[in-house]
Amino acid sequence: MKKPDINAIVQLLGMLGIILSLIFVGLEMRQSQRIAIADQQQGRAAIANDFITPFLENGLDFTTVFFNENPNHEFSQQDIAHRNIVQIHWFLFENDFYQYSQGLMDEPTWQAKLNGIKTIFDLCDVREIYKLREPTFSNEFKLVVQSLPDNCLE
Repeated sequence: MKKPDINAIVQLLGMLGIILSLIFVGLEMRQSQRIAIADQQQGRAAIANDFITPFLENGLDFTTVFFNENPNHEFSQQDIAHRNIVQIHWFLFENDFYQYSQGLMDEPTWQAKLNGIKTIFDLCDVREIYKLREPTFSNEFKLVVQSLPDNCLE
């Protein structure tokens, strides 16, 4: 039996090392990209929050002004604050879902967020806000919300 050439073994190990290094770099780049996209999603949620806050501070209902283009309504100041906070929560929960779907949120935290989504979804007096926002949500997030029991059905 012929003894293996030491140079061939060293070259083979060197090539294997390079291939493994390239695979590792590729995985790191993929993870960095996921984190960057998640950061963009979080930035959009923050912008939406910053956009709604002046409505809240000025006693204007964001939903009525933005979606219905009608600042005239019969809501009390408490109702307006409640409605604007629900809007903000939908932006935050949409972002939370994205973070979870990208593996950037652990399961116990997601379950807590899912409980929050259910709580907001069960607020029948502001369900119209979800209905107006629904077309802007990803299909995956809509499926999560639609999988919840609907306690507002009459």
